[in-house]
Amino acid sequence: MKTVSQLAKTAQVSAETVRYYSRLGLLEAQRDPHNGYQLFDQDALQRLAFISQSRSLGFSLKDIQSILQHTTKGDSPCPMVRDMLRQRVPLVAEKIRFLEKQMARMQVALEQWQTMPDGVPDGHHICHLIEDWNTPTMEVNSHD
Repeated sequence: MKTVSQLAKTAQVSAETVRYYSRLGLLEAQRDPHNGYQLFDQDALQRLAFISQSRSLGFSLKDIQSILQHTTKGDSPCPMVRDMLRQRVPLVAEKIRFLEKQMARMQVALEQWQTMPDGVPDGHHICHLIEDWNTPTMEVNSHD
């Protein structure tokens, strides 16, 4: 049995992460009758590793709760997991395209701002670099 801090150290997460996951019901602990500390078994460590791996694949904590609920009912969550990921891949691809365009705009802005003088706030302007900048229309991927 491990305490919150011991479990966190073993799983390489923060103690607050362990506490938060416990509050959400993703991890179950027993209480030490002598001091009331939460104590976690090997199953909790396995669940914590599963949660970390799921998060690295882009699953939300709500998604993970659903997956774990299927498991505790004895149902295979695998079909649901495949469907979730199938739906999420195009959304992530769109987000990547947006971020690539944003990065290109940022690079153009930095390039243009290299020769511009620093301004002092005068009560009418906050930062003239941003306020005077005309956003160029640019397509990073013209074949979209």
